[in-house]
Amino acid sequence: MGPRITIIGGGSYQWVPKLLIDVANTPVLADAELVLEDLDPRPLPTMVALVEHLAAVRGIGVTARATTDQREAVAGADFVIVNISTGGFESMRLDLEIPARYGIRHSVGDTVGPAGVSRALRNIPVFAALAADMEELCPDAWMLNLTNPMTTICRAVTKSSSIRTIGLCHEVTVTQFMLGLLLDRSFLEITPTVAGVNHLPIVTALDVGGDDGLALLDELLHDEARAAEPLPDDFPGRDEVLGDGVRTRGDLLAHHRVKLELFRRSGALPAAGDRHLVEFFAGFLTEASGWGERWGVRLTTIEDREAHQAQYVREVDELLAAPTVTDMPSGEMVAPVIRCLLEDLPGWFPLNIPNDTQVADVPAGPVVESMCVVDGDGVRGRDVVGVPTVLAETLRRVSTAQELTVDAALTGSRAGVVDALLVDPLASRLDYDAVHALADELLSGTKRWLPQFP
Repeated sequence: MGPRITIIGGGSYQWVPKLLIDVANTPVLADAELVLEDLDPRPLPTMVALVEHLAAVRGIGVTARATTDQREAVAGADFVIVNISTGGFESMRLDLEIPARYGIRHSVGDTVGPAGVSRALRNIPVFAALAADMEELCPDAWMLNLTNPMTTICRAVTKSSSIRTIGLCHEVTVTQFMLGLLLDRSFLEITPTVAGVNHLPIVTALDVGGDDGLALLDELLHDEARAAEPLPDDFPGRDEVLGDGVRTRGDLLAHHRVKLELFRRSGALPAAGDRHLVEFFAGFLTEASGWGERWGVRLTTIEDREAHQAQYVREVDELLAAPTVTDMPSGEMVAPVIRCLLEDLPGWFPLNIPNDTQVADVPAGPVVESMCVVDGDGVRGRDVVGVPTVLAETLRRVSTAQELTVDAALTGSRAGVVDALLVDPLASRLDYDAVHALADELLSGTKRWLPQFP
């Protein structure tokens, strides 16, 4: 018998297909029992059919069943994967539109800023209830969280329950891939040292096959001839990974202006997409910059997200009709982490877990993102890392805002929401009275998803 893996949000067209393919490509999970749970029953038969299709094509014993009952789904689970969005696009629209009326525009709106705080207030009670169910029905299971705001949610679970919790985000992996292309080195040669929080992981050192990768990157930034060289065009999904029009190293550098500017100033490289980074450094996301346009950042709208969702649905239809299954890893770490835990196979991953000295600039306890060792003994930080002063101060501020957000979400404290916004890097730009008004409007507008607030 393989492990029992429950997916909360099991009807997600964005996340579930790639996770299922990774399961099918991982031998130790070939006989896994998958339980797909979702509040919306409509996509679940499609996802079960996808599991059956993958099992038939690969000739493996993986099985799936679906339910809308969370307690039934987690009972006896070994691993509980969570990818949800409480309130969906309806609530996210309010997250973006309400702050915009106060002069704050989000490039993403899922981690920091007023939208990140609002999203946390909705998701944290759902996770707390899930963790309570797990304590009763599968106390030894691992919770593997893909939901944003990741660091904040994981902290809420570790603070309010005994459930072992990991946050898994692909941003560092994507940055490693980008660095491999820029430096013309294999992805497998690139080993970063990381300290930060989710969507602000900072690479303080980079080993590239024994060479100093950050020094190599600095050399590239000063070499116009190398920047003009074409990138390889023979790898699968090239345009999907790099985007249209990216043909040279210079083109790729231009898509990462924010992280490279921060690298030039600090000597350390933030390892998330620029559209995430600008929300931590408010000076990049201003009216004067065209709300990030001068830095190559485009605001992601609800309409963009709806278009992406339609594309995900089309891709699942194509998967169901395909006679073969790709053996390319998705870049998500869920299946590899489960494999290391089950097989006692040491692996290194950038993960979100409580700080136990691995990020020297943040107190012990809050969840941080760093390189972690995963094996049969569990998950633990690999390094003890400090970051340059300006970045360290940003980390401390963001972590403090996240702690305040967690406390407000768990206790239903309206005053705590205001405190979190006063510390937050985006919201704190506002007039003091405007922060109070913004908090009131966010709480009022999203109250149907906030049972903890009076």
